[in-house]
Amino acid sequence: MLAGLMVFALVFTAVGCGGANESGDQNQKPVLKVGTNATFPPFEMQENNEFVGFDMDLIRAIGEEQGYTVEITHMDFKALIPALNNGKIDAAIAGMSITPERLESVDFTEAYFNAGLIIAVRNDNETIKTTEDLKGKKLAAQNGTIGAAYCDSVKAQDPKTEVRVFDDIGAAFMELEKGGVDAVVNDHPVTAYYLKTTENTKLKMVGDIFSADDQYGIAVKKGNQKLLDTLNEGLQKIRDNGKYDEIYNKWF
Repeated sequence: MLAGLMVFALVFTAVGCGGANESGDQNQKPVLKVGTNATFPPFEMQENNEFVGFDMDLIRAIGEEQGYTVEITHMDFKALIPALNNGKIDAAIAGMSITPERLESVDFTEAYFNAGLIIAVRNDNETIKTTEDLKGKKLAAQNGTIGAAYCDSVKAQDPKTEVRVFDDIGAAFMELEKGGVDAVVNDHPVTAYYLKTTENTKLKMVGDIFSADDQYGIAVKKGNQKLLDTLNEGLQKIRDNGKYDEIYNKWF
């Protein structure tokens, strides 16, 4: 009888512990798995093994407003949409432009940033001043971006144009610094940040901002309306409470 009572007590204790753990798990915040390509300052980059930048602050602020724990993963830019579609991540934020082509594969939140493209050349370059001057030149851009797509469109107009793409926009700028290419076509705020923060840079921006309707959005798997609504709601909240302006002023 004593042995039976001891077994009963152990079973009761085990059941009690299990219930407490389940209750604890229910109180934990749901995890939002976010993919990025942390080679696009000031939007996303790594410093001391931490993801920092405008986009990183933005998605964390949205997650906080909506009750999520945000987990960020770095991956190749072109891998972000496949990762969304196979469920490896829930959302992607990486200075990703909302384009008709991408809208065929994923859904986007409301735009959170207006960008636009700009040309960067070496300080001693006096031959490239507008987009028309890019034809027949050696151009560089980041892989998978609208800057790369624009370079390809220039090559389509003039086959003598050479286009080189880099996984890291910093590598494209370095290639321009050493004279390996004639120009880099890239998002204006990223180029401006590079020039501002790089000591003794040999580069300058030329011409006007073009593709001015280029807007960034947060991507989710196509048809995931619940998450899309949640992110849009969070974005609106941080616009209304001033957090968005605080983050913007921090990085720009």
